[in-house]
Amino acid sequence: MVLDLIPPFSPSLLGLFTSPGETAFTIGSLHVRWYGILIASAVLIGIQLSRFLAKRRRVDPDLMSDLILWLIISAIPSARLYYVLFQWRDYAANPGEILQIWRGGIAIHGAILGGAVATFLFSRFKKVSFWQVADLVAPSLILGQAIGRWGNFFNSEAFGSPTDLPWKLFIPLSRRPVGYETIAYYHPTFLYESLWNLMTLGILLLLFFLGVQGKLRLKVGTIFLTYMVSYSLGRVWIEGLRTDSLMLSSSLRIAQIVSLVAIVLGVAGLLWLYALKRPLPDVVPPPSLNPDSQASPP
Repeated sequence: MVLDLIPPFSPSLLGLFTSPGETAFTIGSLHVRWYGILIASAVLIGIQLSRFLAKRRRVDPDLMSDLILWLIISAIPSARLYYVLFQWRDYAANPGEILQIWRGGIAIHGAILGGAVATFLFSRFKKVSFWQVADLVAPSLILGQAIGRWGNFFNSEAFGSPTDLPWKLFIPLSRRPVGYETIAYYHPTFLYESLWNLMTLGILLLLFFLGVQGKLRLKVGTIFLTYMVSYSLGRVWIEGLRTDSLMLSSSLRIAQIVSLVAIVLGVAGLLWLYALKRPLPDVVPPPSLNPDSQASPP
Protein backbone atom coordinates (compact mmCIF):
# COMPACT_ATOMS: atom_id res chain seq x y z
CA MET A 1 0.00 0.00 0.00
CA VAL A 2 1.48 3.33 -1.05
CA LEU A 3 0.70 5.11 2.20
CA ASP A 4 2.74 2.55 4.15
CA LEU A 5 5.93 3.00 2.14
CA ILE A 6 8.93 4.93 3.42
CA PRO A 7 8.90 8.22 1.51
CA PRO A 8 11.72 8.84 -0.97
CA PHE A 9 14.54 11.19 -0.06
CA SER A 10 14.14 14.82 -0.90
CA PRO A 11 15.84 18.05 0.32
CA SER A 12 12.71 18.92 2.29
CA LEU A 13 13.00 15.73 4.34
CA LEU A 14 16.57 16.13 5.62
CA GLY A 15 15.38 15.94 9.22
CA LEU A 16 12.89 13.11 8.70
CA PHE A 17 12.99 10.23 11.19
CA THR A 18 11.99 6.83 9.87
CA SER A 19 12.22 3.67 11.97
CA PRO A 20 14.08 0.74 10.37
CA GLY A 21 11.79 -1.64 12.27
CA GLU A 22 11.58 -3.13 15.75
CA THR A 23 13.88 -6.10 15.09
CA ALA A 24 17.64 -5.52 15.27
CA PHE A 25 18.64 -8.98 13.99
CA THR A 26 17.54 -12.60 14.06
CA ILE A 27 19.31 -15.77 15.13
CA GLY A 28 17.35 -18.68 13.72
CA SER A 29 13.84 -18.26 15.07
CA LEU A 30 14.97 -15.78 17.73
CA HIS A 31 14.15 -12.14 17.01
CA VAL A 32 16.37 -9.73 18.93
CA ARG A 33 14.48 -6.46 19.23
CA TRP A 34 15.85 -2.97 19.61
CA TYR A 35 13.65 -2.39 22.64
CA GLY A 36 15.37 -5.19 24.56
CA ILE A 37 18.84 -4.08 23.46
CA LEU A 38 18.15 -0.53 24.63
CA ILE A 39 16.80 -1.62 28.02
CA ALA A 40 19.77 -3.93 28.58
CA SER A 41 22.19 -1.17 27.55
CA ALA A 42 20.52 1.32 29.87
CA VAL A 43 20.85 -1.10 32.79
CA LEU A 44 24.53 -1.86 32.15
CA ILE A 45 25.49 1.79 31.63
CA GLY A 46 23.42 2.83 34.63
CA ILE A 47 25.21 0.38 36.92
CA GLN A 48 28.60 1.76 35.93
CA LEU A 49 27.49 5.37 36.32
CA SER A 50 25.99 4.72 39.78
CA ARG A 51 29.14 2.90 40.91
CA PHE A 52 31.27 5.80 39.69
CA LEU A 53 29.14 8.36 41.51
CA ALA A 54 29.11 6.23 44.67
CA LYS A 55 32.91 6.28 44.73
CA ARG A 56 32.91 10.05 44.40
CA ARG A 57 30.56 10.31 47.39
CA ARG A 58 32.71 7.82 49.28
CA VAL A 59 30.00 5.18 49.30
CA ASP A 60 30.75 1.50 48.71
CA PRO A 61 30.10 1.04 44.95
CA ASP A 62 29.13 -2.59 45.52
CA LEU A 63 26.02 -1.26 47.22
CA MET A 64 24.82 -0.02 43.84
CA SER A 65 25.56 -3.36 42.19
CA ASP A 66 23.53 -5.11 44.89
CA LEU A 67 20.63 -2.71 44.33
CA ILE A 68 20.31 -3.34 40.60
CA LEU A 69 18.79 -6.82 41.03
CA TRP A 70 16.13 -5.37 43.33
CA LEU A 71 15.37 -2.69 40.77
CA ILE A 72 15.12 -5.10 37.83
CA ILE A 73 12.80 -7.43 39.75
CA SER A 74 10.53 -4.54 40.74
CA ALA A 75 10.78 -1.77 38.15
CA ILE A 76 10.26 -3.62 34.87
CA PRO A 77 7.21 -5.67 36.00
CA SER A 78 5.79 -2.54 37.68
CA ALA A 79 6.23 -0.55 34.47
CA ARG A 80 4.37 -3.22 32.52
CA LEU A 81 1.63 -3.67 35.12
CA TYR A 82 1.04 0.09 35.29
CA TYR A 83 0.62 0.25 31.51
CA VAL A 84 -1.59 -2.84 31.29
CA LEU A 85 -3.92 -1.64 34.05
CA PHE A 86 -4.65 1.60 32.24
CA GLN A 87 -4.94 -0.18 28.88
CA TRP A 88 -6.85 -3.19 30.16
CA ARG A 89 -9.51 -3.01 27.44
CA ASP A 90 -6.76 -3.73 24.89
CA TYR A 91 -5.45 -6.75 26.81
CA ALA A 92 -8.64 -8.26 28.19
CA ALA A 93 -9.37 -10.11 24.95
CA ASN A 94 -5.73 -11.21 24.48
CA PRO A 95 -4.19 -11.68 27.95
CA GLY A 96 -1.30 -13.62 26.43
CA GLU A 97 0.06 -10.32 25.11
CA ILE A 98 0.55 -9.01 28.64
CA LEU A 99 3.93 -10.76 28.88
CA GLN A 100 5.12 -9.57 25.46
CA ILE A 101 7.07 -6.66 26.90
CA TRP A 102 9.50 -6.65 23.96
CA ARG A 103 6.70 -5.23 21.81
CA GLY A 104 6.63 -2.08 23.90
CA GLY A 105 3.99 -0.91 26.31
CA ILE A 106 5.74 -0.02 29.54
CA ALA A 107 5.18 3.13 31.57
CA ILE A 108 8.14 4.90 33.14
CA HIS A 109 6.01 6.17 36.02
CA GLY A 110 5.21 2.57 36.90
CA ALA A 111 8.93 1.74 36.81
CA ILE A 112 9.76 4.71 39.04
CA LEU A 113 7.10 3.77 41.59
CA GLY A 114 8.21 0.14 41.64
CA GLY A 115 11.86 1.15 41.82
CA ALA A 116 11.18 3.56 44.68
CA VAL A 117 9.50 0.82 46.71
CA ALA A 118 12.39 -1.55 45.99
CA THR A 119 14.96 1.10 46.95
CA PHE A 120 13.13 1.79 50.21
CA LEU A 121 13.06 -1.92 51.10
CA PHE A 122 16.71 -2.30 50.04
CA SER A 123 17.72 0.67 52.20
CA ARG A 124 15.97 -0.79 55.23
CA PHE A 125 17.54 -4.19 54.60
CA LYS A 126 21.03 -2.70 54.20
CA LYS A 127 20.47 -0.04 56.89
CA VAL A 128 21.55 2.81 54.62
CA SER A 129 20.00 6.18 53.82
CA PHE A 130 17.20 5.91 51.25
CA TRP A 131 17.87 9.45 50.03
CA GLN A 132 21.59 8.82 49.70
CA VAL A 133 20.89 5.80 47.50
CA ALA A 134 18.21 7.71 45.55
CA ASP A 135 20.69 10.52 44.85
CA LEU A 136 23.16 8.02 43.38
CA VAL A 137 20.50 6.28 41.28
CA ALA A 138 18.81 9.41 39.87
CA PRO A 139 21.44 10.25 37.20
CA SER A 140 21.46 6.64 35.99
CA LEU A 141 17.66 6.61 35.96
CA ILE A 142 17.33 9.69 33.79
CA LEU A 143 20.09 8.45 31.46
CA GLY A 144 18.27 5.14 31.14
CA GLN A 145 15.08 7.01 30.29
CA ALA A 146 16.92 8.98 27.59
CA ILE A 147 18.20 5.72 26.07
CA GLY A 148 14.96 3.80 26.49
CA ARG A 149 12.88 6.42 24.68
CA TRP A 150 14.56 5.36 21.44
CA GLY A 151 12.72 2.06 21.80
CA ASN A 152 9.57 4.03 21.00
CA PHE A 153 11.25 5.18 17.80
CA PHE A 154 12.08 1.67 16.63
CA ASN A 155 8.58 0.44 17.54
CA SER A 156 6.90 3.46 15.88
CA GLU A 157 4.93 4.20 19.04
CA ALA A 158 4.43 6.98 21.60
CA PHE A 159 4.62 9.64 18.90
CA GLY A 160 3.00 13.06 18.94
CA SER A 161 0.37 14.86 16.97
CA PRO A 162 0.67 15.48 13.20
CA THR A 163 3.30 17.99 12.13
CA ASP A 164 5.18 19.16 9.07
CA LEU A 165 8.28 20.36 10.93
CA PRO A 166 11.67 19.49 9.35
CA TRP A 167 12.38 16.93 12.11
CA LYS A 168 9.04 15.16 11.67
CA LEU A 169 8.65 11.44 12.29
CA PHE A 170 7.27 9.13 9.60
CA ILE A 171 4.80 6.56 10.97
CA PRO A 172 3.78 3.54 8.86
CA LEU A 173 0.09 3.20 8.07
CA SER A 174 -0.25 0.12 10.29
CA ARG A 175 0.85 2.14 13.36
CA ARG A 176 -1.23 5.28 12.82
CA PRO A 177 -4.13 6.09 15.15
CA VAL A 178 -7.69 5.61 14.03
CA GLY A 179 -8.76 8.67 12.08
CA TYR A 180 -5.18 9.58 11.13
CA GLU A 181 -4.68 6.99 8.39
CA THR A 182 -3.94 9.57 5.69
CA ILE A 183 -1.44 11.52 7.81
CA ALA A 184 2.15 10.28 7.60
CA TYR A 185 4.19 12.68 9.74
CA TYR A 186 4.10 13.30 13.51
CA HIS A 187 6.01 15.01 16.29
CA PRO A 188 8.95 12.76 17.39
CA THR A 189 8.07 13.00 21.07
CA PHE A 190 10.54 10.21 21.81
CA LEU A 191 13.28 12.60 20.63
CA TYR A 192 11.93 15.55 22.60
CA GLU A 193 11.86 13.55 25.80
CA SER A 194 15.25 11.93 25.18
CA LEU A 195 16.86 15.35 24.71
CA TRP A 196 15.04 16.76 27.74
CA ASN A 197 16.26 13.82 29.82
CA LEU A 198 19.84 14.39 28.69
CA MET A 199 19.51 18.03 29.74
CA THR A 200 18.22 16.88 33.13
CA LEU A 201 21.17 14.48 33.39
CA GLY A 202 23.51 17.42 32.82
CA ILE A 203 21.82 19.40 35.61
CA LEU A 204 22.02 16.47 38.05
CA LEU A 205 25.68 15.78 37.31
CA LEU A 206 26.54 19.47 37.61
CA LEU A 207 24.88 19.62 41.04
CA PHE A 208 26.52 16.36 42.06
CA PHE A 209 30.08 17.38 41.22
CA LEU A 210 29.68 20.89 42.59
CA GLY A 211 28.59 19.24 45.82
CA VAL A 212 31.43 16.71 45.81
CA GLN A 213 33.95 19.49 45.19
CA GLY A 214 32.53 21.53 48.04
CA LYS A 215 31.51 24.41 45.76
CA LEU A 216 27.86 23.84 46.62
CA ARG A 217 26.63 22.59 49.96
CA LEU A 218 24.09 20.00 48.90
CA LYS A 219 21.88 18.15 51.31
CA VAL A 220 21.04 14.48 50.99
CA GLY A 221 18.03 14.04 48.73
CA THR A 222 18.66 17.14 46.62
CA ILE A 223 19.70 15.24 43.49
CA PHE A 224 16.66 12.98 43.49
CA LEU A 225 14.23 15.80 44.25
CA THR A 226 15.74 17.87 41.44
CA TYR A 227 15.28 14.87 39.15
CA MET A 228 11.60 14.69 40.11
CA VAL A 229 11.02 18.35 39.32
CA SER A 230 13.10 18.62 36.14
CA TYR A 231 11.94 15.42 34.47
CA SER A 232 8.31 16.07 35.35
CA LEU A 233 8.36 19.60 33.94
CA GLY A 234 9.39 18.23 30.57
CA ARG A 235 6.96 15.33 30.71
CA VAL A 236 3.98 17.64 31.32
CA TRP A 237 4.35 19.52 28.02
CA ILE A 238 5.67 16.60 25.95
CA GLU A 239 2.78 14.38 27.05
CA GLY A 240 0.39 17.03 25.78
CA LEU A 241 1.66 16.39 22.24
CA ARG A 242 1.10 12.64 22.26
CA THR A 243 -1.76 10.85 20.56
CA ASP A 244 -1.60 7.65 22.64
CA SER A 245 -1.50 8.88 26.23
CA LEU A 246 -2.84 6.69 29.03
CA MET A 247 -6.04 8.44 30.03
CA LEU A 248 -7.86 8.66 33.34
CA SER A 249 -10.86 10.13 31.54
CA SER A 250 -11.54 11.64 28.13
CA SER A 251 -9.66 14.81 29.10
CA LEU A 252 -7.21 13.81 31.86
CA ARG A 253 -3.83 12.37 30.87
CA ILE A 254 -2.45 10.17 33.61
CA ALA A 255 1.20 11.03 32.95
CA GLN A 256 0.50 14.75 33.27
CA ILE A 257 -1.36 14.27 36.55
CA VAL A 258 1.45 12.13 38.00
CA SER A 259 4.06 14.61 36.75
CA LEU A 260 2.29 17.56 38.37
CA VAL A 261 2.10 15.66 41.66
CA ALA A 262 5.84 14.87 41.37
CA ILE A 263 6.64 18.55 40.77
CA VAL A 264 4.69 19.58 43.87
CA LEU A 265 6.35 16.89 46.00
CA GLY A 266 9.80 17.68 44.63
CA VAL A 267 9.47 21.42 45.26
CA ALA A 268 8.04 20.76 48.72
CA GLY A 269 10.99 18.49 49.51
CA LEU A 270 13.52 21.10 48.39
CA LEU A 271 11.77 23.76 50.49
CA TRP A 272 11.83 21.37 53.43
CA LEU A 273 15.59 20.92 53.02
CA TYR A 274 16.65 24.49 52.29
CA ALA A 275 13.92 26.84 53.55
CA LEU A 276 13.03 24.94 56.73
CA LYS A 277 16.58 23.49 56.97
CA ARG A 278 15.35 20.09 58.08
CA PRO A 279 16.47 16.65 56.85
CA LEU A 280 14.05 14.48 54.90
CA PRO A 281 12.47 11.54 56.76
CA ASP A 282 14.72 8.55 56.20
CA VAL A 283 15.19 4.93 57.21
CA VAL A 284 18.49 5.87 58.88
CA PRO A 285 19.97 9.32 59.61
CA PRO A 286 21.35 10.70 56.34
CA PRO A 287 25.15 11.03 56.06
CA SER A 288 26.95 14.34 55.86
CA LEU A 289 27.91 15.45 52.36
CA ASN A 290 30.79 17.54 53.67
CA PRO A 291 33.79 16.06 51.80
CA ASP A 292 36.03 16.67 54.83
CA SER A 293 33.84 14.57 57.11
CA GLN A 294 33.26 11.53 54.90
CA ALA A 295 34.99 8.26 55.48
CA SER A 296 36.74 6.34 52.77
CA PRO A 297 34.74 3.64 51.02
CA PRO A 298 35.23 0.11 52.34
